[in-house]
Amino acid sequence: MVSWSWWSLALGVVGGLLLLWLLLLAALWRSRPDELGARDALRLLPDLIRLLRRLAGDSTLPRGVRVRLWLLLGYLLMPIDLVPDFIPVIGYADDAVVVAIALRSVTRRAGPEALDRHWPGTPDGLQALRRLAGIAGT
Repeated sequence: MVSWSWWSLALGVVGGLLLLWLLLLAALWRSRPDELGARDALRLLPDLIRLLRRLAGDSTLPRGVRVRLWLLLGYLLMPIDLVPDFIPVIGYADDAVVVAIALRSVTRRAGPEALDRHWPGTPDGLQALRRLAGIAGT
């Protein structure tokens, strides 16, 4: 019988978390936005934050959708990211990927009309947001 000490268990947990983090980095690298998409996303950021806040406060949307949106806002405001921002290309890609996944989920559940109703920016900005999030335009 092998005697496991606490440090062996801790080393195994840390190794597993490191492997999971590396897999996340690989997935983010694979799904990273192109340079034009990243520039569009940065330009849309103020309108996107207002959209998320408006959607999260809309009592006509299902509770699960609003909870996801508040969690997303919390993640975006958190100073610690899954991938540190100083890592080239994918440093900011984790935020873009998380936002895209959340918007797809919200759109599937609440409908694209919710985005249209609450979008504070221009129609061109809404189309760019739909393109970045992989949501078919209407």
